[in-house]
Amino acid sequence: MKNLHFKDYFWNSDLTSTGGYDAIIQHLSDGKRTCKEVEDFMKARASIEEKYAKDLLGLSRKVCGHNEMNTLKRSLDMFKLEIEHVSLSHLQLAQTMREEAKKLEDFREKQKDARKKVEQQMDAHHKQKASQFKKTMESKKTYEQKCRDKEEADQNVNRNANTNNTKHIEKLYSKAQQAKQNAEEADRIYLQNVTTLGKIRDDWLKEHVKACEMFEKQAMERINVLRNTLWTHLNQLSQQCVTSDELYEEVRKSLEQCDIQEDIEHFVNLRRTGDKPPAPVVYENFYSGQRSPTVAPPPRQPPPISRRGPLPPDPATDSRDDAVYSTVQEPGYSLIRY
Repeated sequence: MKNLHFKDYFWNSDLTSTGGYDAIIQHLSDGKRTCKEVEDFMKARASIEEKYAKDLLGLSRKVCGHNEMNTLKRSLDMFKLEIEHVSLSHLQLAQTMREEAKKLEDFREKQKDARKKVEQQMDAHHKQKASQFKKTMESKKTYEQKCRDKEEADQNVNRNANTNNTKHIEKLYSKAQQAKQNAEEADRIYLQNVTTLGKIRDDWLKEHVKACEMFEKQAMERINVLRNTLWTHLNQLSQQCVTSDELYEEVRKSLEQCDIQEDIEHFVNLRRTGDKPPAPVVYENFYSGQRSPTVAPPPRQPPPISRRGPLPPDPATDSRDDAVYSTVQEPGYSLIRY
């Protein structure tokens, strides 16, 4: 399949028309705008990455698991460290994006300068071509009018050829001669203008072809640069994902070494306070002075106070399931068994 080129398909039948050329210029302007849009996008994306990196860096430096110990503490420390590394990698990514955006900006400005020179040359050719074409058309009109004047003068001479008025005949003949000279001069000027216009046209044709080739080359370079820029941008994003995953993998490896039982034993060995629970609180009878058989209290003597009624039974001789009774015969006291 034959490749299509600018130089073959952007002509106009009207010599003064610049429609084809204007279509190419508009295409290049649109391409320049696209470069600027991609450039702005990458700068904005770099700002987002930078903000995210700084926020993530600040987050990684906050207290997290400060009071933990042993394997879990090591995992948490590794987690914070790798998150910090991830934030730094995003910061580096932001810088790389700005560098790519700067390359695109330089490319855009370089193309702009090169295109500006060609556009100035082509504008000069267009003005010269249009001016000469107008001059040629005016000289053509003058030439045609002079030719009509000559024909009219010749016809007057022929119509009055049989007239006896010699003076009138000479006057008509003089006008015919003058009209002929004017027509010849107009013809010369017209032919000269057509020749000049032809040369200008030839020069313009050559410059138009060169401009089309140059513009087509610029369009191809722009498409290639934009494609490669976006490709590189996506590779950078993919690489960031790989880098982040590699850093996260270090955390996962640390978590694999986190031993639950080991951490429990570490805490026990480090902070233990004793292996025996406190003894239960027992009931002590105020009057018997004896404790529950679960604890062997020292022997106590009953208080030497005379009371009404019999003394409480001796627990050593009581056969009612070792119970202790209160036998005080006073209001408000009752039998208690425990």
